[in-house]
Amino acid sequence: MKSRRLTGTRRRATILGAAAASVVAGAALLPNWSAGAAVVDDPTVDAQTKATFQRLADAVFTDRTNALVDGRPGDQEKPQTNRFSGDVKLSSGTARAEDTTLSALGQRKEKLAKAGETYSKAATTVTLDATRVTGRTAKASVTETTTLTYARPRGDAPRTTGFQAQHELTFRADRQGNWQLTRIRDTEQGGLAVNTLSKPAPVKATTAANTTPSAPRAATTWNPPAVPKTGTTYDYKAMAAYAEKHWNAYNKDYPDFSGRGAGGDCTNFVSQALKAGGWKHVPGYVYDYTRWFGNADIQSHSFIGVNEWSWFTQNAKRTKPLANVYQLEVGDVLQVDFDKDGSKDHTMIVTYKSRGVPYVTYHSNNTFRRSVASIVATYPNAYYYAYRT
Repeated sequence: MKSRRLTGTRRRATILGAAAASVVAGAALLPNWSAGAAVVDDPTVDAQTKATFQRLADAVFTDRTNALVDGRPGDQEKPQTNRFSGDVKLSSGTARAEDTTLSALGQRKEKLAKAGETYSKAATTVTLDATRVTGRTAKASVTETTTLTYARPRGDAPRTTGFQAQHELTFRADRQGNWQLTRIRDTEQGGLAVNTLSKPAPVKATTAANTTPSAPRAATTWNPPAVPKTGTTYDYKAMAAYAEKHWNAYNKDYPDFSGRGAGGDCTNFVSQALKAGGWKHVPGYVYDYTRWFGNADIQSHSFIGVNEWSWFTQNAKRTKPLANVYQLEVGDVLQVDFDKDGSKDHTMIVTYKSRGVPYVTYHSNNTFRRSVASIVATYPNAYYYAYRT
């Protein structure tokens, strides 16, 4: 049988029909998000979108803080981030990660409660500091400010504690121009906010002579024998007042080392407070740990370095070691070696004490009157060093 000859019109129709069928079959293999709508150009981040970035960041850190509040476990109250969908929302991966974070913070709440630390309420606000947009990626730098109210404070115990923390949030736009939060990163080097799971950044000590004094570690057991201060060489109230004035309002007469190398601004801040209470400069070479001085223009390494400060204070007999962290009094200093590698990582000053519990104030993260009980419960495996000033 001879094959039939197609006319030009019928041949074109057959080809077009086959092509259309091929497109339909191929479309079935594409992801739904690209098949349902047209691809938009790289989206712009206008004022309204920035405001939504800020609100979502506020919801994220509010949820984290609420996980620490007594009577508000994360599995009983819907997270505020659940309210976000559509143009700006958490990606599925970030949502799962935040669920894990809230669960871990719930466990931290239990540890804090066993140490006598509970919170009755919390208030968190987030400000948007800057937004950088490259194509379909936006990075938002934000500052979190949180206040936690201590539950059932007794006597003259502090009513609140607070901190500030810096974060970077990464948003990515899909092909329809909807933004999803894909990454949350703490940018503070200290990593010591009570509602973060970030590990504190380690500090590597500079090489020093063999004569460098080694501070003895302090115990963290509760209710040791009291060691009251007997000397009046320094003004300890002035030290505490300075630290509590500048915990989140930096003194412009000194440089700010936050975000500038390992260790941040913690020791620089404590040195300023000690100076306000009467510590005198010991001028000399900046790298010489037996010298101690600091102003707007120049600072010795012992003024700003965690380990160098420890070496100076012991060599100069300006401090004495305490056997237990709960023996610290107002104006005394607490240091921590988080990874137990022999190099101290963080410096804090005691600005309040009530019913045997010292409360420390520090930079990186900027923190006001956090109890030593909270520090020890959060980092139970760290090494602690307590200094009588």
